[in-house]
Amino acid sequence: MTVRLQREDFDVGAEIEALTRGTPRIGAVVSFVGLVRDLHVREGYHRDAVQALTLEHWPGVTEKALADIEAEAQQRWPLDATLIVHRYGRLEPGERIVLVLTASPHRDAAFDACRFLIDWLKTKAPFWKLEETPVGDKWVEAHGDDDAAAQKWEKK
Repeated sequence: MTVRLQREDFDVGAEIEALTRGTPRIGAVVSFVGLVRDLHVREGYHRDAVQALTLEHWPGVTEKALADIEAEAQQRWPLDATLIVHRYGRLEPGERIVLVLTASPHRDAAFDACRFLIDWLKTKAPFWKLEETPVGDKWVEAHGDDDAAAQKWEKK
């Protein structure tokens, strides 16, 4: 159960190896790697080309929010290990932004927990995103499709 916020890139293979080392009961590892796109895309609609994306956060507050999101996944599914690595700073198209790993004895729990984590990270993690475009810089606003994805995980 680990959360890291960092400027530097990460090695997905090395992170999986470190997460699973010494835990032979793990039967499934599910990963999600988010990348910077070169176009802003929402619901099939292309906006401006994106030359770079700058992610800002509130130190201390953001780490706590990520840890709370991870703890929620740990409560909901039988997970042996989780990892969230989220980058901040200026990133260019093709660069990795986020890594989410979930490990469990069974694949269903690992898949569900991974999807939950990324859906909640998109809506509940306090990051501010600034896109550099040919027509000027634009702050990325919340999108209804992200909110809808996160809502399905709300406890009734």
